[in-house]
Formats: sequence, structure tokens, C-alpha cells
Amino acid sequence: MDMVKIAVLLAAYNGVKWLPAQVESILQQKNVDVNIFISVDSSSDATEAWVSELALNNTQVKVLPHGEHFGGAGRNFYRLIRDVDFSEFDYIALADQDDIWLADKLSAAHERILESCASGYSSNVTAFWSDGRKVLLDKAQHQRKYDFLFEAAGPGCSYVLKVSDALEFKRFVIANWSRVCEVSLHDWLVYAWFRSSGLSWYIDPVSHMLYRQHSNNQFGANTGIKALVARLSLLRSGWYRGEVSKISGLLADKAQGLPASLLKQGKIPSSFLIRNWASLRRRFRDRVFLLVMVVLGIY
Repeated sequence: MDMVKIAVLLAAYNGVKWLPAQVESILQQKNVDVNIFISVDSSSDATEAWVSELALNNTQVKVLPHGEHFGGAGRNFYRLIRDVDFSEFDYIALADQDDIWLADKLSAAHERILESCASGYSSNVTAFWSDGRKVLLDKAQHQRKYDFLFEAAGPGCSYVLKVSDALEFKRFVIANWSRVCEVSLHDWLVYAWFRSSGLSWYIDPVSHMLYRQHSNNQFGANTGIKALVARLSLLRSGWYRGEVSKISGLLADKAQGLPASLLKQGKIPSSFLIRNWASLRRRFRDRVFLLVMVVLGIY
């Protein structure tokens, strides 16, 4: 039997220090046929040169044309989804530049997708620091009716998507390019699109990767007091509500149970949030936190 073919979409930026270990861990995946497609946000550390040389010496690696400045991982991933022809693959997987994948990461995703008949997959991940610390990040709580409008399924670097549905998402991205690029977090938008389209999503409670934490992470492990302070800051600034509004507006004709008129206005009334607070986030403490923020008028 032929092995499943997986297109790994890797977004890079000033990542030459970490890319060798990450790429090696992807190429060493067991029981799958892997090709890596790399898009580099204009860098100052010779990342472009490193990936170009890698592609010259490895037929499993393809590099998209250099020279674009994306200003964040989200738009870089949108570019990968738009420009890579993955129609001949079975799945696409998203990859950051600085993690380390366990050898069964992709084969386990394939098995879980088959078992659960899911269209999208994500998993718990193991955050790790340079001092040797490791922490399991648990994202596998029971999915809620509206959680996709308020959070991602987990780190995008754990995502694996069936290609038939990924192609539909690609068409959505192309048709709504300008508005899609306004959404900061690609992993949140991917999950929201899949769920709002009525597609099944499986969150694996088992970690199959090491999720590197360092000062250059655009978004990290979200643990501890500093993470709580940062979350409050994002709420106070209006950033979080703004992202909810952007995603809700984009999915106005898809999301079930939310009045389309409210979604198209980009605002979900506080009364709706309070009434449905138990359906907005997967983790109980996150549901309570969001409810309190709404009641206090901070959200």
C-alpha cells in the first residue's frame, strides 16, 4: 500500500538557528511520504540562503520565491495556503520553524483522522525551554458550540488537514484575501472555518511534538502570571474582541446559531455572550474568565 502523501507548509522568519533541527525532524517522519514547502518572510540572518541551499540538495523540499514581507506568521501561512499546489497530496500540515516533531507526529494524525472521520486534526503539545523545562499544554478539552469563534484548536503547528477540505479553505482564502490577511492568527481562522463549515475536528490528547519557547515566539505557551497579564492587556486594548469580530464577519454565512445580521456587523452583543457563556471556550476557567470580562465591560 502506498504511504499517505503530506504537504508540510512551513513559515520561516530569521529562523536559521532553529530550522536545521525542525526540518530534520519533519524529514524523519515515519510511515508517511513528506514534502516540505517553505515560505520565508524577508529575513536578516541568511534564512533565505539556507533554505535555498537545502532545496537544491533535497528533492523533498521546495522553496517559494523570496522577497515578500508579511509582518507576521499569519500572513505567511495564508501565502503558503494560497500559492502551494497541494491538490495531489492526502493532507497538509502546518509547521513553525523552531519546533521538534516526534517521529510519529504525522502518522499518528493520519490514524486519528481515519478513526474519528475528522476533517481537521490538532493535538496537545509539549512546551520546552532552553533550560530543560518541559510542560504539557493541554488543549484537548471537549469542544463547545461556539468555541471556534473565541479560540483556536491549539497551536497551528499541530494542525493536519484533509486535502479535500483544505482545498475548499484555499478557495475561501483566495476569495477573501484582503479580509483574511487582517486576521492575525491563522490557526484560529483555520479552526473557525472548519467548524463553522460543519466539518469534524479531532483534538488529540497525546503530544507528538516539542513546542519551543523563547523570546522570539510570536505567541507562546500562554502559561503563568505573565500570560494572564498579557491576556488582560489584549482584552483591554480591544485586540481580542477585534479578532473575534473579524472572524465572525468572515464566517457570517457559515456559522450556525448566531444571527447573520449580528455577525455581518462584526459585533456579538454582550447579552448573547452572557447567555451562552458555557459554550464559548473549551476550558472551564477560560469560560469563567471570559464571562467575568464581559460582565465587567473589559471584553
